[in-house]
Amino acid sequence: MRLRTLTLAAASGTALLAAELLPAHASAAAPRSAPGSAQEGTVSAADLLAKVTSCSQISNGKYKTDDETSATVPVCGKNGAVFWKADMDVDCDGQRTTNCNEDRDPWYQDDTAFHQSDGKPLKAETLPYVVVPSTSSIWNYTNAGIKGGGVVAVVYNNKVEYAVVGDTGPSKIIGEASYATAKALGIDPDPETGGTDSGVTYILFKNSKVTPIESHSAAVSLGDQLAKQFIAAN
Repeated sequence: MRLRTLTLAAASGTALLAAELLPAHASAAAPRSAPGSAQEGTVSAADLLAKVTSCSQISNGKYKTDDETSATVPVCGKNGAVFWKADMDVDCDGQRTTNCNEDRDPWYQDDTAFHQSDGKPLKAETLPYVVVPSTSSIWNYTNAGIKGGGVVAVVYNNKVEYAVVGDTGPSKIIGEASYATAKALGIDPDPETGGTDSGVTYILFKNSKVTPIESHSAAVSLGDQLAKQFIAAN
């Protein structure tokens, strides 16, 4: 469970990797089974973003993106999903790995709010997951149909990465995802200095659940189906 988010490095530290982007019409490839650096699934980033241009606010207030910023980010409701547009801080919590440990992350914790099917914490370095704010008077994610293992479409720089709801964070801060999520989207995944200041859209599909939670291929498969339904319903 994340207790502190990170102050991000300058935007110049992020990797846009524009040369590696697939054009929108190239999104018809089959869903991939592992985190990658380009389009996942068959629904384009542009098609998803076209459905979240306006916000019907469902949160009682707004969230900060970091401790020192003002509260400007609402949680918005759509048919079949909730979404927000924020930054991305890098969460390295969970199982110790080469890049996620006490030496690499000053705020490292060896647990996550939700666990693998074997009871162990999630593995931030290899599993794309998103952090949701802990329940507060601002918003209760469970009341909105969001649960651990739920599918999230994370959109950044014309890329779509499917992730799961894997951890909870501060009750007043939003915009955080695992090392693997950042890396797949071309964002600097360093837990201390990485992340990006803006431009990330998180679309969380209501009443969804990936089983087992640690299966990224299952998240991509289910996410692609839900994304198609989302496009059709909004």
